[in-house]
Amino acid sequence: MNAPGSLDRPSPYGTAEQHAQIAQLLPRSFEHRSPSTGLSTNRNRQMQLMPESLSRTRMQDSLRQAESERTGQRLLTAQRMQRKAERASLRARRALAMAVMQ
Repeated sequence: MNAPGSLDRPSPYGTAEQHAQIAQLLPRSFEHRSPSTGLSTNRNRQMQLMPESLSRTRMQDSLRQAESERTGQRLLTAQRMQRKAERASLRARRALAMAVMQ
């Protein structure tokens, strides 16, 4: 393949006038090239940070889910303890009633 350009910045087809018109329409960030590498600068930083953002969101979701599960477990434990305390209270009342009856 003898086509000019690169994968990062392919050369467009057309006349020199069309190239000039396209260059006027493009923002300046598309035209800038890094002097050390010759590659285009990061044109869309947000796109490159997307995996980081997705992993952060996934981590927050898992933390939220773990917290809700812990809250549910605490609720179940509190309900069990309340039933246990009520049974102990009933046993104490029966024991007191039996002591008074004798």
